[in-house]
Amino acid sequence: MTDLDAMDATVKPRTARLRADASRNRERIVAAATEALVEFGPDVPLDEVARRAGVGNATLYRHFSDRGELIRQVTLSVMARTAQRAEDALAEEPDAFSALYRFVFEAAEERIGALCPMLSEAFDREDPEVAGQVQRMERAIIAIVDRAQRTGQLRPDIAVGDLMVALTQLTRPLPGTGCVGFDRFVHRHLQLFLDGLRAPARSVLVGTAATLEDLKAGRK
Repeated sequence: MTDLDAMDATVKPRTARLRADASRNRERIVAAATEALVEFGPDVPLDEVARRAGVGNATLYRHFSDRGELIRQVTLSVMARTAQRAEDALAEEPDAFSALYRFVFEAAEERIGALCPMLSEAFDREDPEVAGQVQRMERAIIAIVDRAQRTGQLRPDIAVGDLMVALTQLTRPLPGTGCVGFDRFVHRHLQLFLDGLRAPARSVLVGTAATLEDLKAGRK
């Protein structure tokens, strides 16, 4: 082995370790930012995010040049995990309503009720990566709702928009409560909501079903 070969054998593992450390730091920052956004809102100090992630401010700014880029990454992360949860529920649950039930509760764990309102105002819908994650998430949720309706387990007079509005509203912390102990209310109210979705329906809903297109039109 030449001196260059020996040097190369030393440098490669060190480089791999540095890349792995950088990846872990980035993941910790995104996770910390997600929780901090839920607790403090979009104006959370970046110093607080760095503190929660256990990294220095310089490390945070090395990964994310500004608040907008950090919020973008949180948005992508939340949507990717939500889409994955929907896909997994659809693939792994043999019962159509069980897949819907599982997805609703797991989506609540992503804190989408607190995050969606602030993130939807911050991210660029023309961003190709964001648009791709939105489409992936929408396809998976539509598939869950369609399957439950085709099997006759989900009432036919609702659409995906109804599900997403209720999920967002029911998992949004009440003003002034923060998130302390809030999950026990969320899970109870989601169960009541899901019971109301089962077919046959016990009442006739007023108005028309809310589609995803309706929700998008309302944001314009």
